[in-house]
Amino acid sequence: MPYFKTSDGLSLSYTDQGTGKPILCLAGLTRCSLDFRYFEPHANKYRMITLDSRGRGASQYDSNYMNYNVLREAQDVVELLDHLSLAKTAVLGTSRGGLIAMTLAAIAKDRLSGVILNDIGPDLPSVGLQRIMEYVGRPPTAKTHESAAAQLKTAMTPAFSNVPSERWLEEARTFYTQTETGLTLRYDPKLRDAMIEQASAGPLPDLWPVFGMLADLPLGALRGGQSDILTAATFAKMQTERPDMVCAELADRGHVPFLDETASLRVIHSVMEQII
Repeated sequence: MPYFKTSDGLSLSYTDQGTGKPILCLAGLTRCSLDFRYFEPHANKYRMITLDSRGRGASQYDSNYMNYNVLREAQDVVELLDHLSLAKTAVLGTSRGGLIAMTLAAIAKDRLSGVILNDIGPDLPSVGLQRIMEYVGRPPTAKTHESAAAQLKTAMTPAFSNVPSERWLEEARTFYTQTETGLTLRYDPKLRDAMIEQASAGPLPDLWPVFGMLADLPLGALRGGQSDILTAATFAKMQTERPDMVCAELADRGHVPFLDETASLRVIHSVMEQII
């Protein structure tokens, strides 16, 4: 995988493959480029770019964990585009990646050609954030990939009703490293410290004005029907604010859709078709 250097000296990993309209894929909070491996076979008519955010995947960990924040990570995206000499791109943002996409609309809208938000919106419910804090920065209690897959299946089946065991095993093998003593995380555990300190600084800012800055851009949104991060009420309000938004709700998904579902692909391709 190639790397580029950020303005503050970190080495970040990215991929860049294919030709056609560019689409930059930004992963969730603890995830990396591999989060888009299910979408990749359906992206052959695009120039598909992925980025491992600082401290995740193959990218360098930051010695100052407070740099694990959406604004700095959005700046990293701008610097990647500069590195690639890419004037603008569509962004497919999963969860945290979608927050970065909205932030880009605020700080560098001219670099965006369109946005697809995967199970994220301008409101972040406390119940969903609390669930995330239960696991972020903590290695799984399971000692093997197989045990972790079984735990994932048990925990996720109520929301992901039609996902075979093989996919949960693939998820475990992709995002946990097997060691002699158990499984380890493939991201900087200090991401937890950053989240705790950021939460202690005060309530989250109002993100609806930031969502509004996506105006005039082709926009799509996906919601897992059982999601605890993008509520039905927020999803409905997003559609009211942007009646032209291409959207789909996946009844048999929680947080987050895998992006190889028929409905997910329809939204992604529909938005990309709007881009000139």
